[in-house]
Formats: sequence, structure tokens, C-alpha cells
Amino acid sequence: MSSFPEKPGEACGVFGAYVPDTHIANLIYFGLFALQHRGQESAGIAVSDGHRLTAYKNMGLLSAVFDENTLAGLQGDLGIGHTRYSTTGSSTWENAQPAYRAVGARNLALGHNGNLTNTSDLAMRLGTGGTTDSELMTSAIAEQIQKDPEVPLAEAIASVLGDFEGAYTLVVMDDSSVVAVRDPHGFRPLSLGRIGTDGWVVASETAALDLVGASFERDVEPGEVVVLSAGGVTSFFPLPAEPSRLCVFEYVYFARPDSVLAGQNVQAARVAMGRRLAREAPVAADVVVPVPESGIPAAQGYSWESGIPYEDGLVKNRYVGRTFIEPEQMLRERGIRLKLNPIRDVLQDQRIILVDDSVVRGSTTRQLVELVRAAGAREVHLRISSPPYRWPCFYGMDTSDRSSLLAAHRSESDIAEFLEVDSLGYLTLEGLESSLPNARQGFCTACLSGEYPTPIGDQKFVLEQP
Repeated sequence: MSSFPEKPGEACGVFGAYVPDTHIANLIYFGLFALQHRGQESAGIAVSDGHRLTAYKNMGLLSAVFDENTLAGLQGDLGIGHTRYSTTGSSTWENAQPAYRAVGARNLALGHNGNLTNTSDLAMRLGTGGTTDSELMTSAIAEQIQKDPEVPLAEAIASVLGDFEGAYTLVVMDDSSVVAVRDPHGFRPLSLGRIGTDGWVVASETAALDLVGASFERDVEPGEVVVLSAGGVTSFFPLPAEPSRLCVFEYVYFARPDSVLAGQNVQAARVAMGRRLAREAPVAADVVVPVPESGIPAAQGYSWESGIPYEDGLVKNRYVGRTFIEPEQMLRERGIRLKLNPIRDVLQDQRIILVDDSVVRGSTTRQLVELVRAAGAREVHLRISSPPYRWPCFYGMDTSDRSSLLAAHRSESDIAEFLEVDSLGYLTLEGLESSLPNARQGFCTACLSGEYPTPIGDQKFVLEQP
């Protein structure tokens, strides 16, 4: 498979809902559309009519997995949904979510965004192995239900949360309720919304609430367990409070620009990053060009702050996702053109400031610079609206191999030489954090600073790689 990867992949989108007297599968389907960017490998929906839980999942984009007939077979007014990007476990049907268990007379389904850091210990305790952290969490909850078949789902979940280390935002359901959980550090976002008088929705991003017509009520707090059922919404905090650490890369790259995370609009944050970048890393040039689409807000901010004109000099093919056909060598070397193509009239004989949100592995960025030069650019000055990505993430991004990170052991001058740019400028960590004035919480910056908020268990050796 060739996907020309450069940006880190997120670890999924989750959605849960209880709306009385509705065909909830349709609502979840549309909610997941707003979360498709968080995972394109597989999709799944589980629903219940209060007595029977039905689940369906498959590989591919949401629109390929579900059609009218599939959705019609998912009867009920409460349920959960999931879009997956794998960070633990291979991309197979077995690892698609929601994970499902039949536990005696009860049924259980779980969707997960994040990544546990103690999967080996958890697998040993449960007496199993070779599964994803999502499957392990499902097994742990099922074990509690087996011990007490009458235990409420939220209590069964709360009793095992102390065994989970790392990042987890969960939507879990049985036949009669939906439970949402956010880990004590709140690494991944989760929002609560209302539909009408008695309907409730939880979603990874507020954009999903907007799409299904739900009004935003509040963020689910770090460490909170929220129950959606016929009795309304209840919540509690089963674990001791920890410092909140929302992943700062949600603002840099992952979240949709129309979402609001912890009180901070993502689009406004990215524009502010670009403005700050222009002050920190100015350069004489003729035009500011974004790498679409994630680099657009920062490029606009850079242009407005510097006074250098903004132009769209690259066109993105919106219909190219992952390709499962391995191209011939000639095409592989030109693989960037599957996704981006230059507008020569904008780039010809110009000094270009090329703005992107991040550089992780570097191979695609190098191809992109070559593309811009081949289109006639006289100079290429690369500006990145986040700090150098130097450390692996163990909380839900697919960057656990430090040896693949371009900036792990290179100076900025070495990186500039590798990328073949005339100059390179990164936003500082201080500049990044100052661009989030309305965010009501602390951040995880481990991939940028090397400071991990939790123990990282078996992954420690990765940090010591040369």
C-alpha cells in the first residue's frame, strides 16, 4: 500500500447518542461524517432499541461501509459510532470498531479514541494477548459484568478505569444506555450536546454536533463518566483529578477548523499561529502560499501579519485518499502529484513562503519543495506553524517510531538542507501556546517537548533510539 504518509494519523473519532423515538443509526451516520477526517480505515455503528443491541462495521470510508439498507437494519434510539485510524493493531476487519461482546444476557459495544500505554500489563492481567487496547478495555468491562450481571454499565466501567493508563476517550453501550468516558488528563476531546428536550449526543468534536443539529452544552471534563439513557444525563468522577493535558496537535492539525475545543475555536487558533510565526520567523519574499488544506489558516495569518500577499499556489485533489495500488517506480517518485499540483502562474519567478502546519517524517515535504521549484519558484522559504516534531507520541498518534521523525536528531539547519529549502522557520512552543488564549485547559506537548504527562511503560526504549 502506498499512501505517501507525512502527517501523523489520528486515532479515531467517536460518537454516541440517545434520542427517544428516532432511528438513531441515521443520526450517528451523519455525525460520523463530520469525524471522517479522524479516521478513514474503517467505520462502524452499534445501536439498541432498549432490548437488543445490533452492530455493523467494515473497512473503508463511511460512505462505502453504510447504505440505506444497512442503516435500515440498525433499529433503535440509542447507539454509538466510530471511525478508525489504527495506531495499535493492524488495519483489519477484526480491529474495526465498535468492539462487541455478548456477556450472558447482556450485550456490550465500545468505541475508543486514544492509546493505552500499559497494554502488556493489561493483557497479562486479563490472560489474553495479541489484541488492540480497545479489545482489552472491552474485555475488562465484560469481566466486571460477568462477575455481576446486574451491575449498571457505568459502574462496571468505573471499576476498571484505574487499570487503564494513557489516553482514552470512550463511548460504550449496552442494551439500555450509552456511557462516555474521558481519561483523567483529557488527552483527546469530547463534547456533549442536546437535541430537543430529551435527546443527548457526545462527539469527538463540536463540528459533529453542528451537523446533526445538536446544541453544544459543554465539554466532557477530563476524568468524567457521562451516562445517556431514558433517565436523562448523569455524570460522576471515579478517579482522582489530574492536570488536564489536551493534545496540542488537535489545534495544530487534527481537529476541523470549525470545531471548538476547550473554548478555543480551531480556525482562530491556526490563524493566530500564522501571525505569531510571521513575527518569529520573518523573511523577504513575494508571496505566501499554503500547503492545502491544513496549512491555509496559518498562511493567511502569516500574510496578514507580514503584509506579503497570499496566493493559492497549490491545488489539492480532494478525491485522493489512501491508495491500495502500489504505483510503478516512476509514479511513486511523483506520488505527491496524486494529492497536489502547482499553479505555475502563481509560483513562476517568485520568492515563495511555503506555509504548512507540521513536518513529521519529511519525505513528502521534500517532494513538495521539489514540485514548487520545478514550477519555477526562484526561492522557497518553508515556515511551519508548530515546533519541530522530535519525540514519539504514545497517546493516539501513529508516530511511536522515533527513528522515522525528521527532527528527532537533526538541527534546523540540517533539516533545511535535507528539505532543500532556502530557509526554514518553526513556530516556538511558547508561540504555539500563546496562540490558544481561550483554551481553558493545559496541553500535552510531549511530541514537541519530550515531556510525557504519564508513565509510558513498555515504550520507554523508543525514546533511547539513536
